[in-house]
Amino acid sequence: MVPHDVALQVGSISTVILVWVIGGVLALAGSLSLAELGAATPEAGGVYIYLRDAYGKLAAFLYGWAALLVIESGGIATLAVAFSIYSSTFFPLTPLERKLVASAVIALLTLVNIAGVRRASAVQTFFTLAKLTGLAIIVGFALFAHHMAPVAPAPGYAPTHTTLSSFGVALIGVLWAYHGWHHLSHVAGEVKDPSKVLPRSFFVGALIVIFVYLSANLAYLRVLSLSVMAQDAYQRVAAKTMEILWGPQGAAFVSGLILCSMFGAINGNILGGARAIFAMARDRVMFPAVGWIHPRFETPYVALLIQGIWSIVLAAFGTFEQLYTEVIFVGWIFYAAAALAVVILRRKRPQLARPYHVWAYPVLPLAFAAAALIIIINALARSPRESGIGLGLVLLGIPIYLIWTRFPRTRQSA
Repeated sequence: MVPHDVALQVGSISTVILVWVIGGVLALAGSLSLAELGAATPEAGGVYIYLRDAYGKLAAFLYGWAALLVIESGGIATLAVAFSIYSSTFFPLTPLERKLVASAVIALLTLVNIAGVRRASAVQTFFTLAKLTGLAIIVGFALFAHHMAPVAPAPGYAPTHTTLSSFGVALIGVLWAYHGWHHLSHVAGEVKDPSKVLPRSFFVGALIVIFVYLSANLAYLRVLSLSVMAQDAYQRVAAKTMEILWGPQGAAFVSGLILCSMFGAINGNILGGARAIFAMARDRVMFPAVGWIHPRFETPYVALLIQGIWSIVLAAFGTFEQLYTEVIFVGWIFYAAAALAVVILRRKRPQLARPYHVWAYPVLPLAFAAAALIIIINALARSPRESGIGLGLVLLGIPIYLIWTRFPRTRQSA
């Protein structure tokens, strides 16, 4: 769905490719920065742990608070809403029915993750393979079809003129597509041999995703012109592409695989997201029950339940574009801070063992943080409502943290 949103903002194929490349490079730079931090401090919680060590408990609390209210729960809700939209390929759904479908998939996968990390990982592996299979089919059909001319736009349709601001808006959508590059850090404490596995997984994973997304977009653009892709009727870009190439059966087949893709992505968000508020409970800045481990499944089941319930609420009241704009705006504030934590912790804790050192230090983490700042400012200017809601929810955490730390007796009795 993101290629449709990108086409609304940019006016040339070269710009489309550029925005996907830049988004991928940023995700890779962020991944490599987190890889150093994760290899040095392999604890469950990821970005929360790195912000705590670099800036103190308030910054870490605000990230955990933002992860619960916006970043992780919002990401889960966004994917669930997209899942319900693509479900209409098979079953015409009313707006209410879409909300029910989105809520049901969140509830189901929350229960799967409570049942154990191995089960959740098995779900993730299966649906990732389905995702890659679907994309490979689309790319193969589109790139190797003979005598293919892109579908022309409707008469009178004027192409979009790209500006720096509209490019930034397109980049927000692309960063949403890449969103999740930080999730491995959340389960660093549950990874075997993290000093080797984390850097390699971050690096290889980011490169694979960049390659896949570029291939998919080139495939779409061979079948659909950029102006056609921007039309509302073509919001489900992948399904429309296969409908043209293979008829209704092709659209249905690929839509099914895309639903598998979204299902797996929701699972991945649920798997990693709850670890942040779980870590908060272990730091005694959240109700102790949030840190409870299931006696049989050994998973943070209370944290997963809280995350699941709030994600359902967000899915019930937000649209696809509204939700991912809030997620990216808020998330990248903290991702910038996490990248800067690489520099801060090198000076603050020079004795810390670092099995992996980020490439091109300090240029890479500093450049990533600067780029993130530009993205944040542009999002605030172009989408003030969504950005304002996200920022307001984060700032609400400050008085809550102060009250929590001011009344330790109340906290302990809770």
